[in-house]
Amino acid sequence: MLIKTGYHITFETDAATPMSLLLSVHPSRQGDLRSPETITFDPPIPQRQTLDAFGNVCTRIVAPSGRLSIAADFLVADSGLPDAVVPEASQAPVDALPDEVMVYLMASRYCDTDNLCGIAWQLFGQTPEGWARVQAIVDYVHARIRFDYQRADATRTASDGYHQQVGVCRDFAHLAIAFCRCMNIPARYCTGYLGDIGVPPVPDPMDFSAWFEVYLGGRWYTFDARHNTPRIGRIVMARGRDATDCAISTSFGTARLVRFEVHTDAVSDETAVDLMRAA
Repeated sequence: MLIKTGYHITFETDAATPMSLLLSVHPSRQGDLRSPETITFDPPIPQRQTLDAFGNVCTRIVAPSGRLSIAADFLVADSGLPDAVVPEASQAPVDALPDEVMVYLMASRYCDTDNLCGIAWQLFGQTPEGWARVQAIVDYVHARIRFDYQRADATRTASDGYHQQVGVCRDFAHLAIAFCRCMNIPARYCTGYLGDIGVPPVPDPMDFSAWFEVYLGGRWYTFDARHNTPRIGRIVMARGRDATDCAISTSFGTARLVRFEVHTDAVSDETAVDLMRAA
């Protein structure tokens, strides 16, 4: 299947402001691009792309004083298959984990495991290790937190989410990640596109979505505590320890968000051909 996706974001600044953007499709999915993923800036400004410490494509700019619009629109091929479900995926002992995944067992800015370890072992210590334990965590977080766009809070940690019982997709991910790490299961945060493909549309405005991945059976698997069901058409943009590592924009100065539009839609083959010709 083909997915047409992109965004239009506008910031307003009072002075020239350096910014770091994680708005590109992750390198692991760039081979699926079927039209150029060109980021445009209005007014035009210089940009430089590099890979950050987690392998995400980072675009560095200096936003001029005033308004800066950032946009992209492109096609991505997708298998059309839902997230994998592998109940037999096993949990490795910590001493057998690869060195590169150990960072995803540690506490991080939003995944404050030191405040949740006791709770995690009380809740999940008797569950079977591996996939069943992760699914028990996802089920619990899905029921524990009430989704509410109006209650978004950029400073909310996983333990805050546990106690406040409200949040947005990043809060579901942070709490589930923290619980997994407490149970010695490596877990990492993901952000990207997730449209209403294969499910009834929701009335909320389209946004970038957050989910997480766990390391089981020698590979990473996708879990989503907000939706708690396998979904079709995830397009990952960034991975990291938590939302700090995957922020779509980090400004080194004041940058006010004045416009934010995201679209992610499956398109027919005929529409896709027309779009690719236009590109």
